[in-house]
Amino acid sequence: MKEGLPMIKGSFKRNESGHITSFELSGHAEAGPYGSDIVCAAVSALAFSTVNGIEALSGIEPLVEMDNENGGQLYVEMRRDITGEQTNISQILLENLLLGLQAVQAENPEFIDIKTIH
Repeated sequence: MKEGLPMIKGSFKRNESGHITSFELSGHAEAGPYGSDIVCAAVSALAFSTVNGIEALSGIEPLVEMDNENGGQLYVEMRRDITGEQTNISQILLENLLLGLQAVQAENPEFIDIKTIH
């Protein structure tokens, strides 16, 4: 990874049980012209599909904060007052998001950096 280049940075926070409790994505890959940046498109599609899936399949609405104006940022935090089934559904989707982003990173390490925080 080269210093100073535009990059998408992502962090996933896990609790003591290993569950993903929140994730944040920020920045732009600038891997191509605006509208043709496949790295940004892949990250956006994966993230929004995950949030929409959590809402549709588990029936819960996580806390979502976005800022498209200042460098691009998405923060998603899971609620704590959810059932075991809602937790299971959400965790499957969040783990799938993490796997998808790690696959994008493996193919494009100069444009995306994903970390997990325990």
